[in-house]
Amino acid sequence: MERSTIENKFKWTIDEMYPNEEAMDKDIQKLKDLIEESKKYKGTLADSEENLFNALNISEQASRLLQNLYVYTHMKSHEDTRINKNQANATKTDMLSTELSMATSYMVPEIISMDSDKLENYLKSEKLSYYKKHIDDILRLKPHTLNEREEELLAAVSDLSGVPENIYDMLSFADLQFPEIEDEKGEKVRVTHSNFSLFLKSKDARVRKDAFNAMYSVYDQYKNTFASTLYGGIKSEIFYARTRKYESALQGSLFQDDVSVEVYDNLIDAVDENLDTLNDYVELKKKFLGLDKINMYDLYVPLTDNFDMEIPYEKAQEIILEALKPLGEEYLENVKKAFSEGWIDVYGNEGKQGGAYSWGSYDSKSYILMSYKDDLNSLFTLIHEMGHSMHSYYSKNNQPYLYSGYKIFVAEVASTLNELLLINYLLKTASSREEKIYLLNYYLEQFRTTVYRQTMFAEFEKICHSKVEEGEPLTAEDFINIYYDLNKKYYGESCEVNEEIGLEWARIPHFYSNFYVYKYATGFSAASALSKQILEEGESAVARYKEFLKSGGSEFPLDQLRKAGVDMEKKESVDEALEVFKSLVDKLESEL
Repeated sequence: MERSTIENKFKWTIDEMYPNEEAMDKDIQKLKDLIEESKKYKGTLADSEENLFNALNISEQASRLLQNLYVYTHMKSHEDTRINKNQANATKTDMLSTELSMATSYMVPEIISMDSDKLENYLKSEKLSYYKKHIDDILRLKPHTLNEREEELLAAVSDLSGVPENIYDMLSFADLQFPEIEDEKGEKVRVTHSNFSLFLKSKDARVRKDAFNAMYSVYDQYKNTFASTLYGGIKSEIFYARTRKYESALQGSLFQDDVSVEVYDNLIDAVDENLDTLNDYVELKKKFLGLDKINMYDLYVPLTDNFDMEIPYEKAQEIILEALKPLGEEYLENVKKAFSEGWIDVYGNEGKQGGAYSWGSYDSKSYILMSYKDDLNSLFTLIHEMGHSMHSYYSKNNQPYLYSGYKIFVAEVASTLNELLLINYLLKTASSREEKIYLLNYYLEQFRTTVYRQTMFAEFEKICHSKVEEGEPLTAEDFINIYYDLNKKYYGESCEVNEEIGLEWARIPHFYSNFYVYKYATGFSAASALSKQILEEGESAVARYKEFLKSGGSEFPLDQLRKAGVDMEKKESVDEALEVFKSLVDKLESEL
């Protein structure tokens, strides 16, 4: 389907940000002027309160302008990755981002080197007090900040660190073409990123196998390219971590959120201790599906033979508004805005970026990109991304620009909590045993793919980074072996671990955002606790949760979650979520 054939009411309204090239050029010029102005204060921050304030203020204005330009050009390029003009504009804002980083690279070293008493006195002034948390965050980085020249050099090459991810995106989403297979009706259909998951849910084992083989046959052809790209990304992350004097790339990544390495390790340990429950669940699937053995491509098949849920987009909106009622009327009114005011790019089209996300700038709507398919998975994707968008909406409306950006560590809490409220609603309103089984299976799949699968990803990242940090180069064969062995560890007791699954790392975009995926699993665990509190306590828990949404980036993530009602530094928080999984596996077994 070409984008031009889709009705406007199903497209996001991002062109409100920049209705024409002139508007964009105007902001680009403003940004360039601010970049030049910021350079004037180099070497003078300690001279006066005024200089420090002006430099911080100009940097903030420039950052806000850049965010608008960056978000718009990149989202525009995602509408259809084949349009070179949009790709060029996105590249232009990448370069502007580097320019701004270079121009302001002096600020952190100068602030860090200032006399602490002088700085403290400066921050007592009314104007500068606004920047106190911002400066406190900078001072926290003091052990990991270099001298001015070194910071300037790192800023100058910062866009190079994004090259592996850019190559991956272009290769995977724009250039790769997958073979055609025959669908259930015997009709030829080309496998794509967007329909692959649908094929894996097919009731026809032949379709599942053909889609699986089609996808990985192409990745096998390009495995060395993908391996070089991923290895380059890992090397880049390690370079930055070592340069900034972190003990490891893992520690460097987690430091930004004030999260200890123990939180990461606790997650892996807790999941490793509960792999028997995962295999019990897979055995249940195997038994119910009547299979002698269950392959990796069988894992996503719904348990019910003849039950399916067709959910058109309009119906999805109604269900979401019902499911989210526990969050109160105000929250619902904001969700209605998202549906009616062009926040969502609903359907897939040729060349459109795969997957789904919620994104926007401080000054824009909190937009959602997805490819809606009239099925349960799309309903969950929509309510998931809506959680992100509401988090952003509340944050932007309650925090100034500087403190509005929340950390990724807490981002997945808002989205997953929405999903948990949805599954609770759907199970309550299920009209038959078959529907209940379908929903239980769906929820267990969400858990398997979010907690177990993302933790396996996290373990893969940790192993790969550790090996490279120890001086070991990684080839395609190494990545394949590591990934295959992990699948064997997680699923080997119950599943036929097909050789092709060793290539799956090549199609996972999250590996280009270092030590990111574990946050899905920790977020799911935190959301489990908070949704339970909301459903059991009602208004008081909702009030705490809304304060969490409103807090944006004004506090560190673990502190925000503690105030909301959950302590993620305790391994028990993950254990509790895994207990929920176990109880639902038992419940499913009793229904079968």
